[in-house]
Amino acid sequence: MTTTARKTDPPGIRGGTGRSSGPSPSPRGRNFGSSLNRWDFKYSPYLYVLPFFVLFAIVGLAPLVYTAWVALNSWNLIAGQGDFVGLSNFTEILGESDFWKALRNTLSIFVLTMVPHLIIGLVIAAALDRNIRAGTFWRMSVLVPYVVTPVAIALIFNSFFADESGLANSILTDLGLNPIGWHQDVLASHVAISTMVNFRWLGNTALILLAGMQAIPRDLYEAASVDGAKVLRQFFSITIPQLRPTMIFVILTMTIGGLQIFAEPRLYDYQGQGGPDKQWLTLPLYIYNLGWGELDFGLASAAAWLLFLLIIVFALINLFISTRIARNEARRNE
Repeated sequence: MTTTARKTDPPGIRGGTGRSSGPSPSPRGRNFGSSLNRWDFKYSPYLYVLPFFVLFAIVGLAPLVYTAWVALNSWNLIAGQGDFVGLSNFTEILGESDFWKALRNTLSIFVLTMVPHLIIGLVIAAALDRNIRAGTFWRMSVLVPYVVTPVAIALIFNSFFADESGLANSILTDLGLNPIGWHQDVLASHVAISTMVNFRWLGNTALILLAGMQAIPRDLYEAASVDGAKVLRQFFSITIPQLRPTMIFVILTMTIGGLQIFAEPRLYDYQGQGGPDKQWLTLPLYIYNLGWGELDFGLASAAAWLLFLLIIVFALINLFISTRIARNEARRNE
């Protein structure tokens, strides 16, 4: 009786067919692949956001730095760059009464715009958040003023707020009240311009707040309903606290945009100079008049930088207040 020894496949041979499975990767290749994976994991996020920063540097940062250089020189639109004057343009701007009128008007219109804008936007967003019929239609309809051009809105509201034959004064007269000089009185002109701004941007703000409301868990409302909380109590106890991050974003964007109001004051009358006594002259319109009216780009650039610093101050104030509120809320919940 003979036994046959079983042959085992030699290393590198699969199934005894003599076909090699191929060379195993070398340690050098494995090191290169792992290094590439680590590089991709570590640096690829920065590559994804790099186009934004490149675009921002070209269209945002470079003009800002160049404007700072122009503000330090005597610069005429026709004659070009003149002598280096240092901070003389800034001191000259701060010594002009029109600058302080423009600053007063800008802050006044900003406050008259932001406060009702946020309140009405919350009311509209809360109404759209309910289960109403044709909800998509109403959500789309609030954006109609947003797509209308500022020129068309200005023409409509100029007719509405006309001093003699306007619809607003006609309504006041029918109610037995005295007509208002919408283009003469300072506060009245600010109310009219803030109404124009609110009419155009209110739908956009309402939809942003609506998106924040729809992200709130519905379990909170169901639990509040079981506990007997009414709709108004749920709004102030659940919706407003949960909506705080969205409201901070809205307030910050409103602050940046509200301090740069230009189109509405520019189109509020046919002259576009901010009124005969500068009743509604804003800082952006004041900068425009310096640059393209007086052709003094040095003064215009200095005023633009003062506006930029003002926006930074307001943004930091908003950041401080929002951080303080969030910190107090966190301590209260502990």
